[in-house]
Amino acid sequence: MIRSTRAGRALAVAGVVALALTACAGGSDDAGDDETAGTGGGEPLLIGTILPVTGSLAQLGPPEIAGVDLAVKEINDAGGLFGADVEVEHTDSSDAQNASVATASAQQLISSGVSAIIGAASSSVTKNIVDDITGAGIVQVSPANTATDLSGYSDFYFRTAPPDTVQGDVLGNLIVSDGASNVGILVFNDSYGTSLRDVVEGVVDEAGGSVVYGTSGQEFDPAETNFATIVADAISSGPDALAILAFTDQTPSIVRELVAQGWDMSKTYFVDGNLQNFGVDGDVGFPAGTLENAQGTLPGAYPSEEFQARMLEIDPDLKDYSYGPESYDATMLVALAALKGGASDGATIQANMAAVSGADGGTECTGWEECKALIEDGEDIAYQAVSGVGPFNEANDPSSAFIGIYQFGPENTYTFNRSEEGEVPQG
Repeated sequence: MIRSTRAGRALAVAGVVALALTACAGGSDDAGDDETAGTGGGEPLLIGTILPVTGSLAQLGPPEIAGVDLAVKEINDAGGLFGADVEVEHTDSSDAQNASVATASAQQLISSGVSAIIGAASSSVTKNIVDDITGAGIVQVSPANTATDLSGYSDFYFRTAPPDTVQGDVLGNLIVSDGASNVGILVFNDSYGTSLRDVVEGVVDEAGGSVVYGTSGQEFDPAETNFATIVADAISSGPDALAILAFTDQTPSIVRELVAQGWDMSKTYFVDGNLQNFGVDGDVGFPAGTLENAQGTLPGAYPSEEFQARMLEIDPDLKDYSYGPESYDATMLVALAALKGGASDGATIQANMAAVSGADGGTECTGWEECKALIEDGEDIAYQAVSGVGPFNEANDPSSAFIGIYQFGPENTYTFNRSEEGEVPQG
């Protein structure tokens, strides 16, 4: 069964499908006990999500929710877990400017008795709720958090997206390889933006270039709406490339101001927080050709057409797939960890997350049915993530990840160019 709530109230979420909750069997409290692994001795698994339905990252909500629902559907279509369907309850995270939404959602899910929570998308939102979630013994797995200071935050906190050390490295090297040596960064004062900026700045400096605008102390307020002076200051610093490190509610205004002040938009770089198909119509669209040849980066391997088709079966209205694979992987890893441990409580899931990801080796497997069969045969597994991330490291980050590089065309929509793989440093 899939439920949707927003701070305890009913909320319709695109892409949610109804799955019936069937009867459950008796439980096992022995986390990681190989004798119970795969025997169906646990209680039904209840997963919650805190993902953006409203707010500045709302464009990420549909693919993330679809990724979770797709994993749940595939598990339940194959007979579920411990003789019962996996159940998921969806709630809204909104954003850091509306922090009370995620706080209420977290309390709702804690009260519901979930064993794991998928979310939040925003690193700042996670920082507001992670202590409550993990302190309650609930596993939190973010499909999109990238702030570097979340690495190793809690034994119960994991993520299937890499920290900014990976995306920042790829973005910085992309800008430098395109011939830029004086780089401007339009960055909002949010842990996501400043964390990513710091990595990009380090890469540019190491390559012999310099960040001429957007260094520490030159961030803008996330609530800013008038970018005339900010853009003028950035352009006057003489950059030969500009990176916009912000979310989608600020980005259209920034782009329009850059165009109005004569900036060459082909020398502009976007990131996961604002990479979207802007198009030529609507509130976020621009005149045709505005973003032609601009580029952007997005963590995760580019999803195959087959996986895209599976996600579209869940939500036919999807416009893109950002962090959908990571959300799918997060859900699969939680269920596989419960299966391996023989119980669905948070402690059991936490104790087995790294193992099912392949941190200790094991037989490679793809999808629920293949991995489930191996676990039931007593084998160690190495789940092959759709998003392409490597096994969890000691900080509960993926040990490696792909970063996709995308390029905008004349209709202000982006297409995949190539991927770069990077290792996630520890310590």
